[in-house]
Amino acid sequence: MNSDLIQTSFAKSSCSRRKFLQGATLGLAAGLSGCMTSRSQPLKGWIDSHVHVWTPDLASYPIQAPFRPADLVPPSFTPEQLLAFTRPNGVGRVVLIQMSFYRFDNRYLLDSMRRYPGVFSGVGVVDEAAVGLAGVVRDLSGQGVRGFRIHPDRREVGSWLGTEGMATLWRMCADLGLAVCPLIGPDALPFIDQMCVRFPRTRVVIDHFARIGVDGQIRQESLDVLCRLARHRNVSIKTSAFYALGKKSSPYLDLAPMIRQVRDAFGARRLMWGSDCPYQVDPGHNYTDSIALIRDRLDFLTLEDRDWMLRGTAEKVFFS
Repeated sequence: MNSDLIQTSFAKSSCSRRKFLQGATLGLAAGLSGCMTSRSQPLKGWIDSHVHVWTPDLASYPIQAPFRPADLVPPSFTPEQLLAFTRPNGVGRVVLIQMSFYRFDNRYLLDSMRRYPGVFSGVGVVDEAAVGLAGVVRDLSGQGVRGFRIHPDRREVGSWLGTEGMATLWRMCADLGLAVCPLIGPDALPFIDQMCVRFPRTRVVIDHFARIGVDGQIRQESLDVLCRLARHRNVSIKTSAFYALGKKSSPYLDLAPMIRQVRDAFGARRLMWGSDCPYQVDPGHNYTDSIALIRDRLDFLTLEDRDWMLRGTAEKVFFS
């Protein structure tokens, strides 16, 4: 039905709207009162490589069928609400991922990037089957989009990746220095591997460990397939969405072996941390615990590893 985690068991939000909005309001007051500098000046610090934003202003930014207003949970997660969580945690820049509610209408993503120049980068969504795809990709690239999310939805993975439109997208991303960002499960990894062989110049950023562990089980065979992608030098992995993987419980230390194996295979220079907000701040989870897993809690990560995972890799891919 849709390209985002919210439509799968990976992110069935149980967020209490009242608690969420109260928390966001309090966080905004505390977090922005002393640290909101001119929005024209990029803020340094850590980078969150994976966040979704949306607005309750459905007249200006209508959601697309089959979604309904009731599907927006929480009903609002604007850049201002986001910054209430990021800035107190030392996160100065964020990669916004086009929200599936809007499908191929990337206007809210682009407008958010324009309102906070230098703070946000963006990953858009395009219809790879549409006539004029090349022109759309060039236009969005010119507006600062640095990658494109792809997702098979209900399509068979092999035929989905084998279309001419998909080939056009991968070629153009290589030519323009953009990233292809697959939201996939472990079953799709062999097909992504084939695409990396076919398009070796294309940057590929795999979301959320390819959702290994979403069913509560972190299977070694799936991790092995993921790590085989490390032989493609342009593949990076998002160590992200901790709330949805493994035991799904803070402080998320059960994910440490998976993070270590992926670090050993790819090196920290090809890993990037992402919160997957607003789902990371659903009741029972919080933003600080997500960043703290990489920043503070894994003793096998060196200071250099942490710097690459929390800043350097995302900066190279999405802000260069």
